[in-house]
Amino acid sequence: MRSRTAQQWSAVGLALPVLAVLMFSSPAPAQSQQGAADMAEVTFTRDIAPILQRSCVRCHRPGGVAPMSLVEYDDVRPHAMRIMRRTGIRDRMGAMPPWYVEKDIGIQHYKDDPSLSTEEIAQIASWARGGTPMGDPADMPAPLEFSDDVGWTLGEPDLIVSTEEFLVKSDDPDWWGDIKSVPTGLTEDRYVASVEIREINDVRENGESDRETVGGLYVFHHMVYSTRVLDDATSRGTTWPVHEVGRNADIFDPEGARILKAGSSLVSNSTHLHSNGSDTRARLEVGFRFHPKDYEPKYREAPFFLGSGSDIDIKAGEKDQELHAYTVLQRPTKIVTFEPHLHAPGDRMCLEAIWGFNVETLSCVGYDHNWVRGYTFEDDYQPLLPSGTILHIIGYMNNTDQNRNIPDARNWQGAGNRSVANMFIDLGMRLAMSEEQFQEEMALRRERLNLTVNDHVIGCPLCLVIPQPSR
Repeated sequence: MRSRTAQQWSAVGLALPVLAVLMFSSPAPAQSQQGAADMAEVTFTRDIAPILQRSCVRCHRPGGVAPMSLVEYDDVRPHAMRIMRRTGIRDRMGAMPPWYVEKDIGIQHYKDDPSLSTEEIAQIASWARGGTPMGDPADMPAPLEFSDDVGWTLGEPDLIVSTEEFLVKSDDPDWWGDIKSVPTGLTEDRYVASVEIREINDVRENGESDRETVGGLYVFHHMVYSTRVLDDATSRGTTWPVHEVGRNADIFDPEGARILKAGSSLVSNSTHLHSNGSDTRARLEVGFRFHPKDYEPKYREAPFFLGSGSDIDIKAGEKDQELHAYTVLQRPTKIVTFEPHLHAPGDRMCLEAIWGFNVETLSCVGYDHNWVRGYTFEDDYQPLLPSGTILHIIGYMNNTDQNRNIPDARNWQGAGNRSVANMFIDLGMRLAMSEEQFQEEMALRRERLNLTVNDHVIGCPLCLVIPQPSR
């Protein structure tokens, strides 16, 4: 997989909308008769249903958070052209499924990746344009089973902590501020393998289950939170990934878990609530899954900030505006996740690593403020970067009427905590390493991936530099 600098990639990015239009509107290039025949034979039961089951049905089902069911043929057929258009967007705002990693730049190995391949997108387009044939019912995969309850994607947590319940009336203004601290009830320190948050509300009980947007189903926009022992002035506490509407669960590196202290409480001084058009009672449940009691982490969280909280100048009526931020790694570092955090004008973000004379793009992803994503690298593809590496993020902002998330593109926008203002941060998880641990991790990667002197792994610039034995 090749890598480009931000400047090179920016020019390519400008061509993407044109390419997308050509791909799905112009006649396909000439292909072999066998290839054309294969596309003509695409059916729902054999080809389309498996794609939907893997990447769509978890949300698009009766009782799910999405607006229509995509379970049965009769459910799907009326929406065939709409599905073709939304999957054809690929990695930009509005794409379905909501996963925005750009597939021709940077690292391509991520955990829990629901995105569609180029071939699958082409199959959907062929099926939609070819009359939506059902196919042989015997080819239909077995139906997936779901509970009607609001479930946990990672399984039942070991500990659930619930916030207070809020009543948000149909025409209430947005509210942002502190919420009451909640004791976790934990009696011994435990290391956390994953954390997941779900909103529990009465929207469906009020007959509002047919809402067309995620914002219509929920009233919590976000919660920035931590846990700490309130009566211990020396307690530093533990910060956790920010909860935002549409966010996926967070899985920590198996060797870099965070600690939940005995006697701690969940606290938040930045919770944002908004009305959704109906009186709604709601609370958040935070689900922690633990490591075994004898677990000890090998690595600790890398304590650095990558972003800009003040130097944000987004002009009215302009697209492709760039924001930049840098940091220098003081220790060898493993990057576990990439998590762009922008606000409504955000269109995409890229992460670059600079060492010596080399500039390498690690990841570029599109952005949709309705679906905030954290992208977890697969274990053998997490960037391993030496001390002295410069991390660089580039944000691309679209403050025009073309951006459906912008209420009024005539407004200049700057930095701030509120959603009408803007942020520019990579909230991804990173782990600090000693030099010995860094060398050990690279040696293991060379072995597991069977790397030779002619191989290159994006994000591991020294993986092929074999250390010389000491004399």
